[in-house]
Amino acid sequence: MMGGTPSYMTKPPKEHLVEKYFHPDNMSSAEKLKIQLTKVRDEFKMSESDCGSARVQVATLTTKIKHLSSVLHKKDVHSRKGLIAMVQKRKKLLKYLRRTDWDSYCFVISKLGLRDNPEHTYKARTGKSGDVAN
Repeated sequence: MMGGTPSYMTKPPKEHLVEKYFHPDNMSSAEKLKIQLTKVRDEFKMSESDCGSARVQVATLTTKIKHLSSVLHKKDVHSRKGLIAMVQKRKKLLKYLRRTDWDSYCFVISKLGLRDNPEHTYKARTGKSGDVAN
């Protein structure tokens, strides 16, 4: 059959091979992370159109942090800096959430398995004579 459509293109695809090809075990790490982030956003969103609230941002950052820390190489300095930046951003968002919406903060902390670490109050430093240093 010269010049026509090849015979393998006219046959319908084999369903078991298609399912095997698109199975989650065959996905790349980035594809798995993308699916996981979608699930996390759906779980933590407050309304149907919510995608950027502090709750959702903390949840997505936690998912990204867990993923990055599991694949991070000890000598990969640039990725480590990105990881540290994500942790700091999550810390700031948690601080904001704790200050503004206590119920959401408690929900996020319990769902993600994070610890409640309030800001420590430090005592004023005193000098040798016992005076408070300014």
